[in-house]
Amino acid sequence: MLAQDWEPVVLRKPKPKAQDLRDPKAVNRALRSGGQVQTVKKFEAGVNKRAAATAVSARKLDEAAEPAALGRVAAEVRQAIQKARLEKGLSQAELAKLVSERPQVVQEYENGRAVPNQVVLAKLERALGVKLRGKIQK
Repeated sequence: MLAQDWEPVVLRKPKPKAQDLRDPKAVNRALRSGGQVQTVKKFEAGVNKRAAATAVSARKLDEAAEPAALGRVAAEVRQAIQKARLEKGLSQAELAKLVSERPQVVQEYENGRAVPNQVVLAKLERALGVKLRGKIQK
């Protein structure tokens, strides 16, 4: 028998770089071949802390600059709108069509939940023939 002079040769692959391990193609290749894939759960991932902080501070600024309860429609104005509408025989929806607004807007004005808008009040004045802005003379 002949003795072999060879020594076993072991080929070693260089360790992959961290950047290559995060590459989506490399991850998919490892998944397909059955290799190990490490997953790390990130806490607060996808949360923009700076945006959340500015939203809170902006809200605080708004509350400090403006009073908490904005002026609502006065009781006299509410009653004047409702009285004039009923005298003309209009429903809230019909009045809303006349002033090119949604029926919900007229309903909010009559219930006193709306924040007064001068444009809407002007439209209502024209449609109903009643003075709603300024001092109401009795």
